[in-house]
Amino acid sequence: MEHIYLDYAATTPVHPRVLRAMEPYFSERFGNAGSLHSFGQEAIAAIDRSRETIANAIGAQFREIIFTGSATEANNLALRGSIRGLTQTVRGLTQKNIKTTTQKFSVSHREVSVSLQPRLIISAVEHESILETARDLENDGTEVIIIPVDRHGIVDLKKLKSALNERTILVSVMYANNEIGTIQPIAKISEIIRNFREELRIKNNELRKRKKASFIIPLFHVDAVQALQFLDCNTQDLGIDLMTLSAHKIYGPKGVGALYVNQRSKIKNQNLGSDFITPIIIGGGQEFGLRSGTENVPAIVGFAKATELIFSNSRELANKKIAGLRDYLWRGIAKIYPQAQFNGISDAKNANAMRMTRIKNNPQHSNIFADSHHAFLPNILNIYFPDFAADELLTRLDLAGVAASAGSACAARSVAPSHVLAALGYTPERIKKSVRFSLGRPTTKTEINKTLRILKTILS
Repeated sequence: MEHIYLDYAATTPVHPRVLRAMEPYFSERFGNAGSLHSFGQEAIAAIDRSRETIANAIGAQFREIIFTGSATEANNLALRGSIRGLTQTVRGLTQKNIKTTTQKFSVSHREVSVSLQPRLIISAVEHESILETARDLENDGTEVIIIPVDRHGIVDLKKLKSALNERTILVSVMYANNEIGTIQPIAKISEIIRNFREELRIKNNELRKRKKASFIIPLFHVDAVQALQFLDCNTQDLGIDLMTLSAHKIYGPKGVGALYVNQRSKIKNQNLGSDFITPIIIGGGQEFGLRSGTENVPAIVGFAKATELIFSNSRELANKKIAGLRDYLWRGIAKIYPQAQFNGISDAKNANAMRMTRIKNNPQHSNIFADSHHAFLPNILNIYFPDFAADELLTRLDLAGVAASAGSACAARSVAPSHVLAALGYTPERIKKSVRFSLGRPTTKTEINKTLRILKTILS
């Protein structure tokens, strides 16, 4: 039986060119990057080239790319590392006056506030690796604020702005959602945070005097795992401090991720001798001291090659093709099963309302799937089937050779309903009857036609 894979948001197959790039580092060039001999030098050179490739793709500096074992680890490093590192730094500043060559300052009210209880702000539709890490940090004393979203899945910017206070260490918002494809207004959120920082500097005379203050909080972290292959992830344009990436979502290998860490966030505090982002894995001090452990050279090389391929000249055409097939799939489903409803942006009932368009005054969202007001990824289609439980429908699809899902792969074996759909205000009944189809570059119109024929048989 020919199998049709429509779960690319969960993972993607390794591209043949990625595999070829990786192969020599399993056997021929197998050295440990920490070794001084020629084998080790060959390995570290491969890592350096890979780091440079990924840094260039997102407008970052070489030392701002930290390789990890997964996106989940990168998210943990972003949240745990910043909360612990910055809180320790601020507590240290409350015990020690800050000295400069010309003047001496006492600690500010803001620093004392942060030292009491740090605050972490996240959205209600974050990936489980963010939500569960936040819950764990909450158990350790961090105040966690979860910002709601509207019925389209867009973060409430007014509530986010009002949640910022002097104790806020980090704001973490997903760039594009893995279940419904909604794209968050990252640039706007970054602007809100920058304005808040400026307001604090103006209000606080000491911070204003320290023109070269050794840290600026809150930091802004973005989970861009789903976004990297489709959207502009230039860190300078977005105005972010931390960004999580993953290889296996872009036709690279599993088991490798990366965290972009703005150099400003890594600068050592000369008074305290500690980083503002502290490591969560301690050992040999690899990855500039932020992630110890022998580097996975083949996976890192594969990550870089996959990044290089998705940023090739064919990226725009590939995105248009995927969006067209997704539109075609939705129109086909709506025709054979009129009761079906679209989960997410606009709850669109009319397929003609979904189209490829350029979002005005937002060039980073050019050539993506959108309606007249909002933007969402071109590859994800989350559908409510009123008469069918999702597990039943997915089982029947799988038996017929079609692979889809009910949401995040990281929570697929959990009986809990999708927290993303719940955050949009959908009922538990609707959530349990919703299925996610996600398309990829290898998806063909022939596969979509066959899927529609199978769906017609099942749904009738």
